[in-house]
Amino acid sequence: MSAAKLEYIWLDGHTPEPNIRSKTKVWNYDRDDIPAVDSLPGWAFDGSSTNQAEGHSSDCLLKPVRIVPDPDRIHAFLVLCEVLAADGNIHPSNTRGDWDDDPDMWFGFEQEYVLVKNGLPIGFPKQGYPEPQGPYYCAVGEGNVEGRDIVEEHLDLCLEAGLGLTGVNAEVMIGQWEYQLFGKGAKRACDDAWLARYLLIRTAEKYGVQVDLHPKPVSGDWNGSGMHTNFSNTFIREEGGEEKMKSLLDKFAPLHDEHIAVYGSCNDMRLTGLHETQAIDKFSYAVSDRGASIRIPIGTVQDGWKGYLEDRRPASNADPYRVGQRICQTVNS
Repeated sequence: MSAAKLEYIWLDGHTPEPNIRSKTKVWNYDRDDIPAVDSLPGWAFDGSSTNQAEGHSSDCLLKPVRIVPDPDRIHAFLVLCEVLAADGNIHPSNTRGDWDDDPDMWFGFEQEYVLVKNGLPIGFPKQGYPEPQGPYYCAVGEGNVEGRDIVEEHLDLCLEAGLGLTGVNAEVMIGQWEYQLFGKGAKRACDDAWLARYLLIRTAEKYGVQVDLHPKPVSGDWNGSGMHTNFSNTFIREEGGEEKMKSLLDKFAPLHDEHIAVYGSCNDMRLTGLHETQAIDKFSYAVSDRGASIRIPIGTVQDGWKGYLEDRRPASNADPYRVGQRICQTVNS
């Protein structure tokens, strides 16, 4: 009987956004295929060390909900878990388990982030600033991009793990990057988003670099970081129509504050009405407008007002589960 390494991954109780935690279980498994998630053993951890329990009653439980290969380790798997209280009920910090999945909803997350070393985005000089924004977006060449080795390694790992990455690109600020991720089914897409974040942070760790998900990593005339969220259901993808699509989008306006409340902390520093954003206290939608709260892609209009929509409000540090839940609630209301 051979041993497999199971990396149990969960979200802690830190607020306003959770951190990723993980630990390895060595498990007897002598086959080459991926074990079924419901065959995996449950596990426990010390919740008093993760802001999820008191020391006098510190056990929290891990419930495996998704398993994928771990391409960076030998005979290993990544096991995404929900956190349960000691009595088996959903833990208050469990943002995955407290809502019903929507298999009809498809999500595409555009995860922006900044690679940081010694307190500065890579590519920034120790004193002052680099040249202004302009040459860095989708750039190539020394001085225009930094961190490509990390980005490429992360992309390969995600694809080998079977996560739904669809692309990567350098972003508007030097040291800032983005990957795009697509998934069918609300919770599955959000699962992939968290697993991709885990692999990114772990990969950057090997290079002595941090991943900064703050929505405004550098103050001043520099772009912030978002997690633009593309979404669709059968109606949006296959029926649509200008009048009905606008009626759907009109449902978002009175719920703007509820969306902003779960779209990431410090988002007011990013949603200023500048740098391809709408102001945080305003809601708007428009065709091909990256300064709108929700952008209607030109392709959606050209295809008879059907396809997908892009919510540009979520911050880079937002919890994909909370974003997905809120969009599902509004679309289905």
